[in-house]
Amino acid sequence: MATTAVSNASSSQAIYDALNVKQATATSTSSETQSKFLTLLTAQLKNQDPLNPLDNAQMTSQLAQISTLDGIERLNTTLQALLDSSSGSQTLQAATMVGRSVLVPASTMSLVKSMGLGGVELSGSADSATVTIKDANGLAVRTLNLGALDAGVHGFSWDGKTDSGVQAADGSYSFTVTAKQGQNDVAATALALGTVSGVSRSGQTFSLDVSGLGKFGMSDVKEIL
Repeated sequence: MATTAVSNASSSQAIYDALNVKQATATSTSSETQSKFLTLLTAQLKNQDPLNPLDNAQMTSQLAQISTLDGIERLNTTLQALLDSSSGSQTLQAATMVGRSVLVPASTMSLVKSMGLGGVELSGSADSATVTIKDANGLAVRTLNLGALDAGVHGFSWDGKTDSGVQAADGSYSFTVTAKQGQNDVAATALALGTVSGVSRSGQTFSLDVSGLGKFGMSDVKEIL
């Protein structure tokens, strides 16, 4: 899937141009419809039976029908323009994400220059939250007590020290999160920090390419740093 590169200025102009074109098309279509109706009505009036002229109620009904049809056509055109505008806005939003650091659902962490960053999302308030960091072999090297946390997204950092006080080597680690409210478990989701390197589009759906973590939807981004 190709990576989409978008210029904010050119994309904005494209959206405005598209809306103007659709408005012009809508006006043209509406005018053509009204013109055809007036031609038909005029012909009907010219050829009506003098002894049985067109009833005023029938004419009023026909005028109401054409007015309703015209309104529906305008509404459909406006809705389509709004949908296209929304798609353009999503493109702009996705493009501005390139180069930004984000927290997304994943359980990996990179220790760089003795500093590791991660996050957790809690479904509810917790009396205590604990992060267990593991090495490439799955062995726990450090346990971080985050204390009491409210529901929502929270970030945390690791200084690279193990539980024994030894400095861990830079590299890739994994972590798990547990949280409790009294004796009850609180649903906790591990969040990894990564940088958006590109944007992919499939139809109306956008995916963010997060370096080292994979592809994620816009709704997967829990926090932008």
